[in-house]
Amino acid sequence: MTNDTVIAATRQWLERAVIGLNLCPFAKAVHQKGQVRYVVSQATTPEALLEDLQAELEYLRDAEPNETDTTLLIHPHVLTDFLDYNEFLEVADAAVTDLDLEGEIQVASFHPDYQFADTLPDDITNFSNRSPYPTLHLLREDSIDRAVAAFPDAASIFEKNMDTLIKLGKPGWDELMSR
Repeated sequence: MTNDTVIAATRQWLERAVIGLNLCPFAKAVHQKGQVRYVVSQATTPEALLEDLQAELEYLRDAEPNETDTTLLIHPHVLTDFLDYNEFLEVADAAVTDLDLEGEIQVASFHPDYQFADTLPDDITNFSNRSPYPTLHLLREDSIDRAVAAFPDAASIFEKNMDTLIKLGKPGWDELMSR
């Protein structure tokens, strides 16, 4: 698996699922403007991933927002087990704090086996956060604030996503991703 293959699969997921199903109404604009940075980590340990995460947090902090608005840090070789990944999210949040980036950047989570609390593993609603590879999504909070202000009912996004995925169903998801 090459970096190009990993990025292509992630981009396809972003275009077909996240944007195509409108799971995130804010994603289309930054994608069309080329402001999404795709980074493939070669880390094979959580410690190495933490180093890559810190570097990307610093990169995003220092980058011009009109050049790089958000980063997808894809890590196909580490934290492939969802429970391990989920535990690492506390480490990711601590890295944001340690770099004094609270209120500036936040980390969202995507994983091939993502599972919300109180759902079964095969529940279709989990697919709103299922990506081809484990991925840490670094977001500028200013961008989130602007997007939420422009979206009339941002609080309804989660419920709308659940409805969309339930109507689509697993066969529909599989077809969408295999095209």
